[in-house]
Amino acid sequence: MIEQIHSSDTPDAPKHMRDMLGPQGVDREVRQAIQFCWMMLPKEKKNPEAVAAEIRRIVERALKDLKEDAKAFGIEQGEE
Repeated sequence: MIEQIHSSDTPDAPKHMRDMLGPQGVDREVRQAIQFCWMMLPKEKKNPEAVAAEIRRIVERALKDLKEDAKAFGIEQGEE
């Protein structure tokens, strides 16, 4: 059963989430994204190099957006 956690009820919600997912949580999600990217590529681009290029492109764009969004919303570095 999955424990339901609300940050308003539990100030330690981020810690509980880390404890539930464990160190493999992010790894699992990244691998799933790679697999999904492989499935979505057209047949002629289904090779490891093309998948790696697309994943890098998407991650770089997401990181850029994260920085821009943090600045736009006034989120200071280190806030949760």
